Amino acid sequence: MGKVEGGMKCVKYLLFIFNFIFWLMGSLVLAVGLWLRFDPETVALLNGDGAPDTFFYGVYILIIAGSLVMLVGFFGCCGAIRESQCLLGSFFACLLIIFGAEVAAGVFGFLNKDKIIEDVQNYYIKSYNDDNSNNNTMIQNSYHKVLNCCGTSQSVCPEAPGDTKDCEVGIKEFFNSKLYIIGYVGIGIAAVMIIGMIFSMVLCCAIRNSREII
Repeated sequence: MGKVEGGMKCVKYLLFIFNFIFWLMGSLVLAVGLWLRFDPETVALLNGDGAPDTFFYGVYILIIAGSLVMLVGFFGCCGAIRESQCLLGSFFACLLIIFGAEVAAGVFGFLNKDKIIEDVQNYYIKSYNDDNSNNNTMIQNSYHKVLNCCGTSQSVCPEAPGDTKDCEVGIKEFFNSKLYIIGYVGIGIAAVMIIGMIFSMVLCCAIRNSREII
């Protein structure tokens, strides 16, 4: 069995190091996804009956992507060390599939960003305008405490201080910050995946060529 030499050997170890970093990034993405899903503030805002769950769709995609990235990174490390064309080819295919799914999820999130925020705002407005039940009162208290806001743009809380923002603004600011985190993490993963696909193909071709010479 031919072994890669010279510059390709350097690529081999670079790919191994890259995959180890890739595995660590997968762990980080998984941690961020779990944090966004179980963050007490987010759960308090979206845990009531009838609460919109569109935001959590993006979070679930992040959790799945992080888990897959960890798994793919492990196989990439094995493929680089063993100089296995099969493992490297599978690694490239998995990266390509995850990359495509991530782009699709990113487009979906970008197109539905305003809808996610609007759904949460409507959920709060509905509970605010109909505060005859204990459940609606609990929902309002959660939003007021987490977002430090009160009322809507059309109906500000009379007992609130003058500089208190309405909850429609508070909801928009809160979820914009969370969605930006998801977006930045996704862009970072996509950039790393492109580098990984290039390295894996270069090494795979080098291994094939070395075996043909042998």
